[in-house]
Amino acid sequence: MQPYNRTVYCKWPCKCAKSAPLCPPGVSTLTDGCGCCKACSKQVGETCNEAVVCDYHKGLYCDYSADKPRYEKGVCAYMVGTGCEYDGTIYHNGQSFQPNCKYRCLCVSGAIGCVPLCLDSQPPRVWCQTPKLIKVPGRCCEVWICDEPRKTRKAAPKHPGLVRASHNEIWHSNCISQTTSWSPCSKTCGRGLSLRISNDNDQCEMVKESRLCNLRPCDVDITKHIKPGKKCLNIYREEQKQNFTISGCISKRSYWPKYCGVCEAGDERCCKPYKSKTIEVDFECPNGATLTWQVMWINACFCNLSCRNPNDIFAELESFYNHNEVID
Repeated sequence: MQPYNRTVYCKWPCKCAKSAPLCPPGVSTLTDGCGCCKACSKQVGETCNEAVVCDYHKGLYCDYSADKPRYEKGVCAYMVGTGCEYDGTIYHNGQSFQPNCKYRCLCVSGAIGCVPLCLDSQPPRVWCQTPKLIKVPGRCCEVWICDEPRKTRKAAPKHPGLVRASHNEIWHSNCISQTTSWSPCSKTCGRGLSLRISNDNDQCEMVKESRLCNLRPCDVDITKHIKPGKKCLNIYREEQKQNFTISGCISKRSYWPKYCGVCEAGDERCCKPYKSKTIEVDFECPNGATLTWQVMWINACFCNLSCRNPNDIFAELESFYNHNEVID
């Protein structure tokens, strides 16, 4: 058996560009595997090698298992590819499943993301003054009809849903961009993570996205800031701006974020975000690397008795699917 000549990806002395590369939002700028130059890190499913590194800030590593016996070229993959459990059933990482006729779900590294299949459920608001959603026998998704007086029905189609292309026709001709709502923050105080599943990328592949979230600080007794005569505080803010930190990396600029408040002991209401958006924050690390994280930015919170189970993924979809300012 002849010895295999390995491809040399690293060459010294280093020859780097004068300026650091401009990476797309959400892609970390890291030192290459040769220890030479700054480069845009590779994302899940992309090719990697000893010089081209994967985005380890997102828990990715270079998997060489498919390149036997050379082990030269790999594919960026998540370090932990755990399965998911829903309604007593275990699903493998990457497995797609349909729990009912209205949703298609995907298991990605322990997180479940679902997208609605009833995409044609928008009322005909342009020409119809009194739209009505009805259940059609033999069909899962409801259909909008125009419930107008008889004298005006002649000028409008009876079932506007038939005019629009069906979901299957659109799906086979083009990739439909689908993104779930962000999951509830993993922590009730301090920095946590919020997840969603999206195929809004060049490959039209469902991937897991994450953003940092901080509903309220853990080291502050917010109840002391509740005004006399009140039992709850909707919004809390620090006295001055601050920098975000993650894994020893510090945000390039300072921020003055809003946090959700709390209710006094004995009050059964919950204070949670009502309006929020997602911003991108650039971080600088001690080793010179730069990275960008998506961060939840709270605009408004409210206190009510609806302390819903945060694991009810379908409740999240139904409540916020049509409110862009909330799910962003």
